[in-house]
Amino acid sequence: MSFLKAEWRKLALANYEIDPSLLTKHIPYGTELDLWENRCYVSLVGFMFLNTKLLGIKIPFHINFEEVNLRFYVKRKEGDEWKRGVVFIKEIVPKPALTWVANTVYKENYETMPMKHLWQEKQDTRIVEYQWKKKGKWNSFQVTADKVATEIIGESEAEFITEHYWGYAQINEHSSNEYEVTHPKWMKYNIKNHKIDVDFGAVYGSEFGFLNSMEPRSVMLAEGSGITVENKRKLQ
Repeated sequence: MSFLKAEWRKLALANYEIDPSLLTKHIPYGTELDLWENRCYVSLVGFMFLNTKLLGIKIPFHINFEEVNLRFYVKRKEGDEWKRGVVFIKEIVPKPALTWVANTVYKENYETMPMKHLWQEKQDTRIVEYQWKKKGKWNSFQVTADKVATEIIGESEAEFITEHYWGYAQINEHSSNEYEVTHPKWMKYNIKNHKIDVDFGAVYGSEFGFLNSMEPRSVMLAEGSGITVENKRKLQ
């Protein structure tokens, strides 16, 4: 049985190109950075969890909720196969129980904050916004996009960002957790404009404060789908 089943919907992604050396201490044991055309990305990602089940059970008040995370991309070679995955600097959710389970079981770095979202459709556009409150300040990530989704082109930047099917979490310098995330290939909405009002230093730590003054190299909105998070295994 999968550890978690849910839908991830309306994933807003802002992708920042950074110096790879800034991530060295965050790279989990057994993995290496995964680059796109020799560019190292961190992504700010906001989306909705819907119809969430933990070990097949819907937990009251923990079925539909927001998440915002800051993540980067790694890969791990096993035999002749490259496993492409993500590592989370921090994942923000509105429910303390979610934080406890993720931090305890998967050794992730979750934090609980007040959160809210806006999904709005107009004649030919859709607006998606995610907000989270840290130290009395509301942070926000908003995108305005086409109303109709299109296919993600193979071997594109959008495919690189959305097609990582493994998660890795650092335990210590000699071990890490690995888990599989399954979902079909997603569709995306073409972006018209975006607005990011985030204090990265306050939310993610001073080492990421430099993102406050950076523009993302790209911004995306993916539709998402049903997903599963499989049980972890320890690498050491």
